[in-house]
Amino acid sequence: MARASLPSHTPRVESDPCAPVRNAPADRPFVVAQLGQSLDGRIATPTGESRWINQSSALDHVHRLRATVDGVVVGVGTVVADDPLLNVRRVPGRHPVRVVIDPSGRCPATAKVFNDDGVRRIVVRAPETAGELPDGVEVLRVEAYGRTLAPREIVTALFNAGVRTMLVEGGAWTVSQFIDAGVVDRLHVMVAPMILGSGKTGLKLRPIARLADARRPVTGVHVMPDGDVLFDCDLRSSWEGEKA
Repeated sequence: MARASLPSHTPRVESDPCAPVRNAPADRPFVVAQLGQSLDGRIATPTGESRWINQSSALDHVHRLRATVDGVVVGVGTVVADDPLLNVRRVPGRHPVRVVIDPSGRCPATAKVFNDDGVRRIVVRAPETAGELPDGVEVLRVEAYGRTLAPREIVTALFNAGVRTMLVEGGAWTVSQFIDAGVVDRLHVMVAPMILGSGKTGLKLRPIARLADARRPVTGVHVMPDGDVLFDCDLRSSWEGEKA
């Protein structure tokens, strides 16, 4: 049986992978998501260790993305597991609005994302969810569907609150949910030259039956000085040049 031919495509080498975010249209939300992983698609060992799969240049890139967007978004699981600061420290630039998706109100009030440093802090919750929050933290209410909040409604609510461009930084489940919902414009996958062979995988999307149904985004490639490789995927386009 003859193999089906794939459309020809040469990955683009981009000098500035943040440029599409910086030049995003002003009349609608623009979402970039990022994920760091090993060559075999792992984001953590079986014991949960994940620091540091990617190297120093990858961390610089994440901070550069943070400095480019209006807001950085994480799920409550990332806050509970890692207690990140979500600010800009490794590159020059402004701190983004910090957003936590917390459907059931389990985010601790002592989390570092709530530090009162003059930057807006937003929690996205279901309408009836309660829970203690520090003074000054804003709450956006989004309708719940089961135990989750719809990514499209989250993005719309944030856009209406003045967060026009946003980085969905984690975790992998949150990134996957936003991709499945069709709200991600660019996906940045940072691949480290490391093979784990086991452990937690990254993206987990709705299953497909045929390769023809797979996403084949036009992709730019950026090689970092310390060996990590960034794949900048335009999820609004495909190899054939058709709009998604």
